Formats: sequence, C-alpha cells, structure tokens
Amino acid sequence: MPKLNDLSRSLTRLDPDGTLIAVIEMSQWSWLVAGIVPGVERQPLKKLAVDESALLNLLDRWRMESEKAGRKIARIAVAFEAGRDGFWLARWLRAHGIEAYVIHASSVAVSREHRRAKTDRLDTELLKRAFLGWLRSERDHCKMVAIPTTKDEDAKRPNRERENLVGEQTRIVNRMKAALIRLGIRGFNPKLKKAAGRLEELRTPEGEPIPPNTLAELRRDMERRRLISDQIRQIEDARLERIEQAPGDGPHAMVRLLARVIGVGIETADMLVQEVLARNMRDRRAVARYAGLTGSPDESGTKRREKGLARSGNARVRRGMIQLAWRFLMFQKESALAQWFRARTETTRGTRKTMIVALARKLLIALWRLVREGVVPDGVVLRPAR
Repeated sequence: MPKLNDLSRSLTRLDPDGTLIAVIEMSQWSWLVAGIVPGVERQPLKKLAVDESALLNLLDRWRMESEKAGRKIARIAVAFEAGRDGFWLARWLRAHGIEAYVIHASSVAVSREHRRAKTDRLDTELLKRAFLGWLRSERDHCKMVAIPTTKDEDAKRPNRERENLVGEQTRIVNRMKAALIRLGIRGFNPKLKKAAGRLEELRTPEGEPIPPNTLAELRRDMERRRLISDQIRQIEDARLERIEQAPGDGPHAMVRLLARVIGVGIETADMLVQEVLARNMRDRRAVARYAGLTGSPDESGTKRREKGLARSGNARVRRGMIQLAWRFLMFQKESALAQWFRARTETTRGTRKTMIVALARKLLIALWRLVREGVVPDGVVLRPAR
C-alpha cells in the first residue's frame, strides 16, 4: 500500500549504474531533454518537437548507448515541471513502462541574483540537480506533484467551468450597467427577465431614447448573458443528477455529507471535495498548506515579522474557504469555532480580517476530519440526512 508521504522523497534505492535519468524543460513548441546516461561521460542534451513518440525513441537510443558501454539499464526515470501541459505526458510514459514524475515548480531552488541568467539549458541543470536529490531519497530536496487520473481531472471541470461562467456573466452585467450610466441612466437591472423589453422605454436625462448602436450592443449582451445563465443551470442540474445516480460513490458521499452542514451549499461542497478533500493528505498541516492558508514568517537574527499568507496552494480553495468562513459566522453562531473567533475579535479592533484567515484554516481542517473520520465539529448543526 503506498504511503501518504511518497512525494517527499523516493522510496526506491537509486542505482546510478542501472538508472537512466532524464529531465524535460517544456515549452509550447518544443521540449529540451537533458539526460544522465550511465557509462557515457557526456551528459546529452536534445531539443525535440512536441512529440511523445520522439521522446520515447530518444530514451531508447540513450538506453542502447548505455548498454553498449557495459551498463544494464533496469530503470528509466523522467521528470518535468508542472505546467501548461498538465499530466498527460506522465500518464503516457507510465503506460509505456517508464517512471515519470512531475516536479512542483516552486520547490526548485534558483539563484537570488537580481539579474540571473535564465535559459532552457540552465533550467534543465536545475531540474537535474533537484531530481537527483529526490531520487537519492533526500527528504524535502524537492516536492513532487501527485499525478491524477483522467477521471480525477475531469471531475474538476464542471466546478471550474461554472466559476469561469459566473465571472463572465458578472463582467457582461457590469459592462451593460456602465453603458447605461454613460448615458445618465441609473437604477436599471439588466438581469431581470423583462429587462430586454424595457430597453425601448428607457430615456436619458435629456428625454432622448438610447442611441441605436448602444441599444444593439445591449441587446447582444443580454442574449449572451442569457446563454451563459442557461449553461450555468445545465452544469448545476448535471451535477445533481450525477450525485443522485451514485449517492454512495466516494466523492459524492463526501459532497452530500458536507452539504448537510448549515451554511455550506452544494456548490461549495463540490468544490472542496474535488479540489482538496478527496485527495490523500498526510495530516492537517498538509491540508492547510495545500489551501495556501498558512503563514510565511520572515525571521533573521532579531528581526521577526509575518509576511502574510504563503498563497502557494490552491487559490480556488483559499478564496472559497475565506468566503465560507464569513458565512459560517452567520449560520453557525453557537459552534465552538464561531465562539473562538468572537472571543479574539470582540475586544480588539482591526483583527477581524486577520482572524478570518485563521478561522478558514481551522474550518477547513474540521471539514477534512468530518469527511474522513466522521467527526462533527463541536456545536456545528447538521441538516437531517435524506
């Protein structure tokens, strides 16, 4: 059974004479592959087009070179940084019998010089140094990213698409309001069902109707907003249908349990489960760190200060938890967490924004324990199970 801290260091003993190591610096149009080939003095560097088959052929050629030099290759390990290409290449390489790892980009140490040289060749050297330390089982030398399955990645798409659509809908509404305000028209709500029919009745302060080009633009924006609203509704209906079809499925059961907490809606519950709670986290510190809700202290000698949130985790989880923390204070006033927050902010001015982050961190850990261990936070009221 794999351990939960497998990503902090390699658990397989490194045999330098039997392991072919390669790192890839990936860009949109090309891949720069750097290798460490046993028995070959030079460290090869090859630029490829974005072609997984060419990469496989290159690794096979390096393996044959090593075997000609008298080394028997029993292991091929490849690593690259997490980025735009995602995880498909790692899954594809593993399907072809090659160990593939994805390095967390922020864990690769770089020079602190103000104007440091940066090229793809230098980046591959940094990746090789980090990857070698990880393969030697040096703890926390660099961090690897968990490689999700295609199903896991696909499960995140509805929530993320809905978030993008809501943002686009807000931008359209704001643009329509701004167009009307430029004409001196205020108090008109373009989100109402009968808003399109009322555009002809609107008048400027001079008593003039809306100019024709502006009127045509507003009508097109209303049609676009209506389409986006329908798409949001389709996403929400499809999610409810999936949960009803398989209520006992792991993530679906977590969503249904979270939605029982008064103040937590189905949308927030689904986002938290798909983004963080369904992952195999080592402990509560890992949960808070993944959400970016931990601090970033700055200590040197006698200097002691806090630079604020690290913000190195999942931004969606961080935003959602801070919003949920404010709602939690409204709907769960008698809970131990809400009382803890009030006790620390009632007598001290200017601490609510700071303490709400601490409350969001504590609340996330409490919800993680709820879905993992079934431990209901003290004083939290649940809706009846359906």
